[in-house]
Parts: sequence; structure tokens; C-alpha cells
Amino acid sequence: MKALLLGAGYATRLYPLTRTRPKPLLPIGGVTILQRICDQILRIPTVDRIYLVTNHRFVSHYYTWLRDFQESRKPAVPIEIFDDLTTSNDDRLGAIGDIDFVLRHAKVDDDLLVIAGDNLFDFSLTEFVAFGQSKGAAVCVKDVESKELASLYGVVKVDANHRILDFEEKPPVPRATLVAVGVYFFGRKCLALFRQYIEEGQSKDQPGYFVQWLHQKIDLYAYAIPGSWYDIGDIDSYTKANELYLQEGK
Repeated sequence: MKALLLGAGYATRLYPLTRTRPKPLLPIGGVTILQRICDQILRIPTVDRIYLVTNHRFVSHYYTWLRDFQESRKPAVPIEIFDDLTTSNDDRLGAIGDIDFVLRHAKVDDDLLVIAGDNLFDFSLTEFVAFGQSKGAAVCVKDVESKELASLYGVVKVDANHRILDFEEKPPVPRATLVAVGVYFFGRKCLALFRQYIEEGQSKDQPGYFVQWLHQKIDLYAYAIPGSWYDIGDIDSYTKANELYLQEGK
């Protein structure tokens, strides 16, 4: 299977921290978010290649990071960078546009693990992938225990077998507090649906809109993640996560 990291956003809500560097390369506890994610991915025995998609403004930053990561970690799995050639928030492809960009240019025909490059987590990706492979397609979810917080994410309703019955991206009045985390598994049979989604003129911006559409096309399952999860969306969330990781020595 392949892993795809989404790192082509411009993270304007984190300015000035991300004015001159991409959000996944911000340090948390002295280690970049991207390195933390890659360290987790490299524990999955079935992953044979990692793709990282970026924009043209920050592509050189990622190549520098990759050189240093390869020298220090010596990963057994190749890591390939894709430049989507956008240069600003105005011409960005959006997360779904970037996934489609990599699928087409890398000619991906395998199971695919997709991770947003601003996620911090400590659960086992290997266990999630095993769950996803048994179901065909799966989304990581977490109960944030706050409807106010849930309104910032995709809110999920599941049945007793963990199949997603309803999904609403950023609802103003959430009906529940179970939300999607930016970690997804798509079996190879699902990949053609990205192109169908785009050709239908659907929103290419947030992965949640694709999931909202996808669960009506196929059986899609939710995997409740154990442990902690942090979404680095603004300066406050970044500062809190960084301070916590420093305090706990993570």
C-alpha cells in the first residue's frame, strides 16, 4: 500500500509562523509534525512508498527536510515529493485536488493511507490499516466531547457495526460530538471515486466534503482512535500542543 501526506496548504490562520514555512514543518516538542507522522507510517509493514504533496512556494523546504530525514533516519521506504505547482491560497488545488493530482501523476493502483499533515496522534496506524483493509474504506474518528468543538470538524453518526450512517462537514449546530480525524484509508477500488467526485463539480477543499459524499456511494467505516489527538489549526492550538509535548518529553 501507499501513504500520502497532505502538505500543500498555506495555513494562513497560523501566520506569522507559517508565512515562510509550511505547517507540517513546525516543531512540536522539538520535532517537526511531519517527522512524527512519518515515524508512525514507517512502522506499518505493508507501506512500500510514501508520497508528500506540497505547493510550489514551500517545495524547497520539504526537499531540505527530506534530505535531513533520510540522513538521520535512513528510512527503508522511499519518500517522494510532489509539487502541485500552486503558489498561493487563491490558486490552491485543495486537499481532494491534491490527492487526485498525486493519484494521476504517481499512477497509484494500491490501497492508500491519507494523512493530513497537521495531525498529532499516538495511536497505532498499523491497527487502523488492518481495520481499513478488512472493511475496504475507513475514517479515523474521535469523540471531542464538545458540540462547540465538533462544529469545526466533520460530525459522524455510526451504527453498531461502525458503518458511517451520516456525515456532516462543519455543521453549525452539531447533533453529536464524534468527529472525523484527518487520517483515512481508501482501498484501491475506491480510488476512481476521487476523479468521479471532482468531475461532478464537488468541493475540492476539505477531505470531509469527500467523505460526506463517499459514504453515500460505498460502505464506509469509522475507527475510534485511542489516545490523544491534536489538530494544529491556529496559533493557540499549536502553542498548547507544543507546550504539552515539551512538558511530557514526547
